[in-house]
Amino acid sequence: MRYHAPLDWLNFSLADVRGGLGPYLGVFLLTRQHWDQATIGAVMTASGVIGLAIHTPVGAFIDATRFKRGIIVVGVVMLAISALAITRFPIFPVVAAANATMAIAGAIFGPAVAAITLGVLGQQGLAARLGRNAAFDHAGNVFIAVVAGFIGWWFSQSAVFYLVPVFAVVAVTAVLSIPARTIDYARARGLDTDRPDQPDRPSGWSVLVGCKPLLVFAACAALFHFANAPMLPMVGQKLALAHAGRETALMSACIIAAQAVMLPMALLVGAKADTWGRKPIFLAAFAILPVRGVLYTLSDNAFWLVGVQLLDGVGAGIFGALTPLILADLMRGTGRYNVSQGVVATAQGIGASLSNTVAGLIVVKAGYSAAFLTLAGVALVAFTVFLLGMPETGESGGNAPRAPLPGDAPVRRTTEAGQ
Repeated sequence: MRYHAPLDWLNFSLADVRGGLGPYLGVFLLTRQHWDQATIGAVMTASGVIGLAIHTPVGAFIDATRFKRGIIVVGVVMLAISALAITRFPIFPVVAAANATMAIAGAIFGPAVAAITLGVLGQQGLAARLGRNAAFDHAGNVFIAVVAGFIGWWFSQSAVFYLVPVFAVVAVTAVLSIPARTIDYARARGLDTDRPDQPDRPSGWSVLVGCKPLLVFAACAALFHFANAPMLPMVGQKLALAHAGRETALMSACIIAAQAVMLPMALLVGAKADTWGRKPIFLAAFAILPVRGVLYTLSDNAFWLVGVQLLDGVGAGIFGALTPLILADLMRGTGRYNVSQGVVATAQGIGASLSNTVAGLIVVKAGYSAAFLTLAGVALVAFTVFLLGMPETGESGGNAPRAPLPGDAPVRRTTEAGQ
């Protein structure tokens, strides 16, 4: 495909923009601004609440708009401004606003890039391309972690945030190098333009609650992120408290360790999702998370903690690469692909935002080990729900499930009313 390279650079640079702000914020606030864990968790929760409110509307907007490139540009610029604001005014209102901005940008980037990919490529070869998207995203995360680790060690932790505007320029250049005319906007929202027998109008909003596998998947996503979201920040906090002066470098080591595994995992998912099926691969992601939570409690040694963080690469690598593909399976022909991503992102936001506060409180009251074990228990529940409740969505699964289309008898009246 002609536009593989721009998509590669787009995913790579967006990871750099996000990575230059998010992972280092908690450590910066803890060690340089002397915030406590509960206050940091409250800031994370506030941004999560904003994410809850906007993910689904943003997904609906991305479905409807023809300016998919433009909203990526706006999100990148917002993050660049936020990063600069944190370095100049590291006070609670500014940091909270910047973190909220990061939540808004997070609601934009994933669905918009997936929509552009689907609009340019279609279903043919989508699994491989989405896996490649995820691989370049992880490569960008490794790159920014190395650069940020060096910058933070050589200069200061605040200097890391100045990297965001630099990579914002690369991201804007990459997305604008994909001509708007190459994007099939009907296909980008999930309408099946390759099959003339499929409806040429989107399903009604009832499709989101009428698709049981979507609801199960959203619930599993919420549980997964409840268990996963606080783990890296808590590991970073443990390392920062035990190794003063090397906080940024050790956080970078944790990120690099995970991302180095995520990259090949994403490529593996892209290569094998159509032949192995989606469900067996996804079960591996859910299975590794409780193991990781328990292992964090066994030692405070820096090498051990960074080594355990390698397991994050398995779970998160699979989750990131497979989620847009599973939703493309379920929403094919409905025209509600991006809003379904918003629904799942909202569920993820519920899990992640609540867990940051819960984990922070557990750390304050009972210590880090109690928090990790609690998260491991939630992860085990997530594995069980996915194993028992989620069907195979790929075509290799035989009668692969999908959401009802406008022409399907059970939902015809509802979807016509929804237009």
